[in-house]
Amino acid sequence: MRHKICVIGCGWLGFELAKQLLENDYQVNGSTTSEDKIPKLEQANITPFIIQLSLEGVIGNIEACLDHCEILIVNIPPGLRKNPEHNYVQQMIHLVKHIETASVKHVVLIGSTSVYDDDETCPIITEDTPTSKSKTASKLVMVERLFQQNKNFDTTLLRFSGLFAEDRHPARFLSGKQNLKNADAPVNLIHRNDCIGIILSIIKQQAWSTTLNASTLPHPTKKAYYTSVCKAMNIPVPEFDESIKSKGKYIDSQKLVRVLNYDFKVKL
Repeated sequence: MRHKICVIGCGWLGFELAKQLLENDYQVNGSTTSEDKIPKLEQANITPFIIQLSLEGVIGNIEACLDHCEILIVNIPPGLRKNPEHNYVQQMIHLVKHIETASVKHVVLIGSTSVYDDDETCPIITEDTPTSKSKTASKLVMVERLFQQNKNFDTTLLRFSGLFAEDRHPARFLSGKQNLKNADAPVNLIHRNDCIGIILSIIKQQAWSTTLNASTLPHPTKKAYYTSVCKAMNIPVPEFDESIKSKGKYIDSQKLVRVLNYDFKVKL
């Protein structure tokens, strides 16, 4: 049995990741915020913990959750899209204090390419591109720095584009909608299987203390991609308003491919 790994946030991505880690002979502690999900984690041989983050601190036995774990994957949705005033930063400050005193040596922090601005020029975005000054992006960047500048552990920041899989595809949400914007903007998505494959590659190759953008190639336009996917799913295609100039960005994953020698499994 290899090292013990802790996955904070065993949701739609984290649960499947934890199962893959087990298949790769790691011991896995996993957190959830719901008592109802404990049996599901136990049945998968994930050692479960109920952990919640609040403004006052971390609720739950976080010490036991992190105990003897050298590697930690932090996969906590910030919730800023639904609630921009949510104090995500303060909650993560509390979590970091516990990580500092634990056995954790390496952290994979799941971030988002939403920290980069869309633009009418649809620029190519690399890890060196300046991040957005928006309120939401600024909070995300503050958390990134909180982890990356900490001297008690090494952090690899993994900025994912929009996550999808067969059971959760944005085409189903856009199906049949009208007057959608940004018809000519590049699509930036990544399949859950590639998210998991990339995290496993980081761990196996010990690719610590770096920042990686992760977005599947190629990058078709939104109109072309969602029209094609909806037709393939036999659901109504969306209609775009092409009278307004599109804004977007092209997420470049060349650094990730080079550093990890990674080949994306699911293409767009």
